[in-house]
Amino acid sequence: MAEPSPSAFFSPIKLIWAFIIVLVLLLQVRLWIGEGSFAQVWALEQAIAEQQQDNDTLATRNERLYAEVRNLRNEQGAVEERARIDLGLIRNDETFFLVVDQ
Repeated sequence: MAEPSPSAFFSPIKLIWAFIIVLVLLLQVRLWIGEGSFAQVWALEQAIAEQQQDNDTLATRNERLYAEVRNLRNEQGAVEERARIDLGLIRNDETFFLVVDQ
């Protein structure tokens, strides 16, 4: 049986196919691993979702605080009520009774 010539192993068509295969493999590696890969995009989407939840929680808290500030600015009774609850405000004409549960 005749041995194939060395030029048959390196024919232009085979070299082109080898180059295309290597190129496709390199592109696949970049797609699955590295910057901008599917794994990185997925991780960033998860981080965005978590941050959005945190932002929603903080927005709700901020709205509650804004409502309290508006209430304190508009009503004098609200300031007095807050001082009574938080600071233990007692007027001069009032008597304080402390009831102790046993």
